[in-house]
Amino acid sequence: MFTLNHQTNRISPVKTKKFSELGFTERKHLQEWLAHQPDALGEELLIIQKEFDGFDDTRERLDLLALDKDGNLVIIENKLDDSGRDVVWQAIKYASYCANLTKGQIVDIYQQYLDRYEPVLGQIDLMNMPHNAGSKICEFLNAPDLDEVKLNLGSSQRLMLVAANFRKEVTSTALWLLEQGISIQCFKVTPYSLGEQLLINIDQIIPPPEAKELMISIRAKEAEEKSTEVVLKNRYNIRHEYWQLALDAFQKSPCTLYNNISPGKDHWQSAGSGLSGCPYNLIFLQKELRVELSISRSQTEENKFLFDYLYGQKAEIEQRFGQPLHWMRLDDKKMSRIQFCVEADGYNKEVWPQSIQWHIEHMTRFEQAMKPSLQQASDALKITGRSLPDEINQIKPDLQE
Repeated sequence: MFTLNHQTNRISPVKTKKFSELGFTERKHLQEWLAHQPDALGEELLIIQKEFDGFDDTRERLDLLALDKDGNLVIIENKLDDSGRDVVWQAIKYASYCANLTKGQIVDIYQQYLDRYEPVLGQIDLMNMPHNAGSKICEFLNAPDLDEVKLNLGSSQRLMLVAANFRKEVTSTALWLLEQGISIQCFKVTPYSLGEQLLINIDQIIPPPEAKELMISIRAKEAEEKSTEVVLKNRYNIRHEYWQLALDAFQKSPCTLYNNISPGKDHWQSAGSGLSGCPYNLIFLQKELRVELSISRSQTEENKFLFDYLYGQKAEIEQRFGQPLHWMRLDDKKMSRIQFCVEADGYNKEVWPQSIQWHIEHMTRFEQAMKPSLQQASDALKITGRSLPDEINQIKPDLQE
């Protein structure tokens, strides 16, 4: 790493440091950095435990345990200035222990992590955001409910090794494991000193860059195979059958939103609200029915402006609807939602007539409740133009009232 002097048109090396001379430790520093910024390892990861010691008849602890976007367990082992000789063996042992973890056990492990390290999440329910392990895993994997989530299938466990320097015996073993189909990555983390500032650089050295596309293709193929398994096919068929009956019933109802919509296999059916990027959604889940307005335009500022404007008319909207709604601003997301839901035995065909009637009745009321305010919000959005950030600051609601 170099710095550039524009005046002299010369580059100068930045001084490389060692973690030991900086006083950093593996557990208090490197591990915490990665626990709070796991995407530093090149992809989205959900940290579900640290210092995990839930192995029967052993006292061993793995540094970080995570989930990737395919529901695979990721074992992350951290070292400081030297990888040592045994880091690969350690990671393989931990992967073998974790291979037997069931979905229920993984959810429990993550719940213990949340209870211990993020207890304030219990307060987030005031904003109608997920705050328990199951719902956060569903959100991370973009799954409608935990029943559809598949975790830790077969020998899908992955290994990530992090150190400032890797010994030859470690890199040689890692490359051999890659050839045998074991998912292992090595990340070299280097601290640099730039005046009073400390810089950290993280590079993936194994697999080498030229092998990355091949590995991505293999993972994509595995994900595609999982999505075509019999369980999901059955669910697709159930959903399609429900939507066929529901949309036929909507044709005979006062609600005309879904008159030109064809039944699909997903757990939702969307219809335009008259405002681009803000559809009305019918949601059909195994344990829940829902009607919602999804505020999901391309610009985050516009979504938050529309939500805040509608929230400013919360009392009038809920009075027209006849019941309180769930208002989900979702500050950490681009989109926002307003919804109403009820528990249901969704996949029980015997109760489908009642479920369909619930969807018709509540979407009819929901559209009538939202329509006048949504039109006003749309007009206000056109007027505000470039002053959106200022407008948002002025009308942003206090959702914890």
